[in-house]
Order: sequence, then structure tokens, then C-alpha cells
Amino acid sequence: MRRKERQITDEKKLAQIIEACHCIRVGFSCEGQIYIVPVNFGYIFENGGYTFYFHSAKEGRKIELIMRSPAVGFEMDTGYRLKTSASACGHSAYFQSIIGQGRVSIVEDWEEKKKGLQAVMEHETGRREWEFQEKMLDAVCVWKLEVRELTGKENTQSLISKN
Repeated sequence: MRRKERQITDEKKLAQIIEACHCIRVGFSCEGQIYIVPVNFGYIFENGGYTFYFHSAKEGRKIELIMRSPAVGFEMDTGYRLKTSASACGHSAYFQSIIGQGRVSIVEDWEEKKKGLQAVMEHETGRREWEFQEKMLDAVCVWKLEVRELTGKENTQSLISKN
């Protein structure tokens, strides 16, 4: 990272940023092209690493890409605010972001499928203990992204000093 002073290494702060985000952009590679999908998510932090869970239809381009190549990149961000200036070059932005890489796969195990959907619903609603009917579990695709690398970055210095 070029701007080391903006790098976030504190695990608690990284967790706060992930919790504040409700959209993750997953980038798939296919035949020299990049396909980016913004999706809502849930997550679980276990054994020192993150697993993000998603739900979708059982077919479509995203599912085809998961099956074709499991290596993906991802990005999420929060707190964006433009920092204005009298000159064009003086403009900047305040933000917090996370980027990373990992591997995606379709969740086949029903118990993990429930666990993933619980994570999505808890992250999106704040409520735990959802019930999922077997018919619904059969109709939806749950896929996961197992994070291999994650980096946090922020520019909030001026926000903190001015507020």
C-alpha cells in the first residue's frame, strides 16, 4: 500500500467497517474480462478469518462464473464524503474501505446453507434466529467467499479533527 498512514491493521476497526457496509462488490474474471456484482451479504469470523455468505438464484452468469473460476476479488466501502477545495487538485475524499481476494463456492450442505442465510439476515436486519423452510432452502442458492487476503484503508483524519 502506497499510503501506509491510511492502512488499517487493527482487527476491531476492520470488523467495524465490515459491519457498517451492506454492499460488497465481488469481481469475477472470465476470459480476460472482469464481471463485478454488487450484492448484500452476511459474514462469519472464525479461526482468524472471514467468510462472506450470499444468496441468489440458482442459475445465471454469476453462478456460471463461480463454477468456472473460484478466484475472486472484492471491495466494500463506507463513510464516503467529498473534501472540497478552491483548487481542483486540492479535492480529496474521506472514506473507509476494504479490498481483498478469496475463493467462492456454492454451499451444498443444508446446515451450512442455513448458517449462511442466518448470517445474511442478521447482518441486514440485526435480528437473529430466523427460520427457513425446506422449500425455501431448496429454491435458493447460497454461495460463500472464503477470504484469503484482506486490506483496510481509510482517510478520516480531517473528519476527526474538524468535528
